[in-house]
Amino acid sequence: MTTQPANLRTRFIFDNQPVRGLHVQLQSVWQHIVQRKPYPAAIRSALGELLSAGALLSSNLKLPGKLILQIQGQGDLKMLVAETDSNHSCRATARWNEQANLDDGRSLIELLGENAVFGITLQPNEGEPWQGIVPLEGSSIAEMLSAYMRRSEQLDTHISLAASEHAAAGLLLQRLPEQQIDADAWTYYTTLADTVTPQELIELDAQHLLYRLFHETPPRVFEPEQIEFACTCSRGKVSDMLLLLGGQEVGNIVAEQGSIAINCDFCGEKYVFDDTDVQALFGMEIEAMTGQQLQ
Repeated sequence: MTTQPANLRTRFIFDNQPVRGLHVQLQSVWQHIVQRKPYPAAIRSALGELLSAGALLSSNLKLPGKLILQIQGQGDLKMLVAETDSNHSCRATARWNEQANLDDGRSLIELLGENAVFGITLQPNEGEPWQGIVPLEGSSIAEMLSAYMRRSEQLDTHISLAASEHAAAGLLLQRLPEQQIDADAWTYYTTLADTVTPQELIELDAQHLLYRLFHETPPRVFEPEQIEFACTCSRGKVSDMLLLLGGQEVGNIVAEQGSIAINCDFCGEKYVFDDTDVQALFGMEIEAMTGQQLQ
């Protein structure tokens, strides 16, 4: 078992079969995220699983950029989002009805309500982003992602995910692209992977977990990659958002409240713009901005 907080993604491959895999374990990174908001247990667990999934899938990014996984619902759980980039940094957050009792044993699907959707966005640093949005298929995040990969990538994929208040973790097996695998061989590996428990995923590092599962046909394991928390929010990005809102709306808020404050959903950073900041941003006096709305 790991003795120090680990935030590692470990690749492995089976040399005798066209199967690759990834293991991820996030400890201090995950604790940093869950300390930002009072997440109910059910939402915290789902968010940790989505973050682990993002850390697994982003390993396949071919260009510098970002992978965004997002689940949106119309129930008491409104949104789960996890972002991981090619620099091995990640962040995640959720939005929910904070007036609702979410400790009542409802499943993820019940919390999301009807017409929930899953979206995956590939956002390169240069070039146009790509986005796919599909209805949810499956009762867990692991099932949703496995179904999505089979449908969109046409790759056999097996995903196991788990999260607690202390750690988030995941295991992925995938058939190598453009290679065939005997059905019995794929069943063999996925049956072994299915025996992993959430506690083992959370507590065991890659070396011990892979030995526990595959000691009879051990994979070749590569040097692990370090994952870290990083938020991409900035005062400049908030300024751009205020410009999109428009001078009339922003000016009215500042005229009424004296300033406008925006908190980052991911890291909690607070950006405050007073009347001087807003006037410099829009290049006009607050009185002129609010006067335009009153005409």
